[in-house]
Amino acid sequence: MSIGAGIVLFVIGAILAFAVNVEVEWVNLDLIGYILMGAGFLVFLLGIAMLARRRQTETVTRTAVDPAAGEQVTRRSTSTSGDVEP
Repeated sequence: MSIGAGIVLFVIGAILAFAVNVEVEWVNLDLIGYILMGAGFLVFLLGIAMLARRRQTETVTRTAVDPAAGEQVTRRSTSTSGDVEP
């Protein structure tokens, strides 16, 4: 969600900065466009950082003795905590 919001902010800022040629006395639309573009870029980077933090893998190794054969058995399982709530 934050990646999409960052892209939307950046696009709205670019439209205000480069495509709108309206002179308003009490506000500078170019400056607001540049501010929105910067905010959109930061939100986009934060969204990517949070997405990278969420995707972690966990490996569990269990060792037990098989009662029938009397041998040591090792089992490994790997799980990825992708889109699971924290």
